[in-house]
Amino acid sequence: MKRQADRVAGTMTIGGLAKAVGVHVETIRYYQRRELLPEPERPAGSIRRYGSAEVARLTFVKTGQRLGFSLDKIAELLRLEDGTHCQEASTLAEHKLRDVREKIAGLQRIERTLADLVHACHEQEGNITCPLIASLHEGMISGEQQPPRN
Repeated sequence: MKRQADRVAGTMTIGGLAKAVGVHVETIRYYQRRELLPEPERPAGSIRRYGSAEVARLTFVKTGQRLGFSLDKIAELLRLEDGTHCQEASTLAEHKLRDVREKIAGLQRIERTLADLVHACHEQEGNITCPLIASLHEGMISGEQQPPRN
């Protein structure tokens, strides 16, 4: 009995591939232009067919995007996918992890600032300037004055 992957080899149109992976046809064409996905040959008088290899490749690209990798970095990872370049792939992942941690730290600063401002707003009574509005005018973020932008 053939495996499912063997049964779908070369049997899908681009529309079927798009549906199988949950992307738009134009996304597939874009990935082909970016050389993230090879374009299969068109048999004489027929349409291009896609199979399990293309499903796997698109899954790789979409998973990489969900992890925050740019399409350029995903292309690098695809070039390293033969299994002999684990250290290089690890270095790319370490850089992405550092970026994610920096973003998380920035979001935590924003969260603290907003929580403080919301708390200050709730404590205000009467016709006093709103702490949130005042902080936005003053350019205050996490208690630090931000330099003026040109």
